[in-house]
Amino acid sequence: MADSDIETAVARALEDAPDRNFTETVDLAINLRDLDLNEPSNRVDESVVLPSGTGQETRIVVIAEGETGVRAEEAADEVLSVDDVADLDDDDAKDMADETDFFIAEEAMMQDIARHLGTILGPRGKMPDPLSPDDDVVETVNRLKNTVQLRSGDRRTFHTLVGSEAMDAEDVADNIDVILRRLHADLEKGPQNIDAVFVKTTMGPSVEVA
Repeated sequence: MADSDIETAVARALEDAPDRNFTETVDLAINLRDLDLNEPSNRVDESVVLPSGTGQETRIVVIAEGETGVRAEEAADEVLSVDDVADLDDDDAKDMADETDFFIAEEAMMQDIARHLGTILGPRGKMPDPLSPDDDVVETVNRLKNTVQLRSGDRRTFHTLVGSEAMDAEDVADNIDVILRRLHADLEKGPQNIDAVFVKTTMGPSVEVA
């Protein structure tokens, strides 16, 4: 259960959002402090599973063969073989990378993928999550559908998706609570490394999360 202050901030952000003819996302802006972000070890780089989901369609591509590839077709948006990857030209690969939220690949294929797609997926932070022989590909896909990436890079302010305006304020607040708890646990000085947190819809005003 999220803190009531978080839920109040989310409710206000949803109420203040202007009417649009599309469903807006709800985003979180996190401002860091007292961290040397020129030092890569101080940067935020986390995957967080949101308990209430993202409220958005998440596109996932699986690179696998054999039985794993067949099973992946149950849950993934697209399944590619290593040969499919090798046949992609740069423009097609870039388009796929930009349109895809997460890639998953069998561990044995990671070296080939790095060779063919590393220069395209690496800078975008989209190198595949490796799938071990014991992993269930369908479970992995379904988990990633509810996952967001927290990445600060060398910036003191970074953003992440926490839901959509179609979701209840309580559910969005629960997602924010999980993200903040992860940051408090992982940052060097915990909550003291967070200067301020704001929530907003795509086109709406920012509301500070107390």
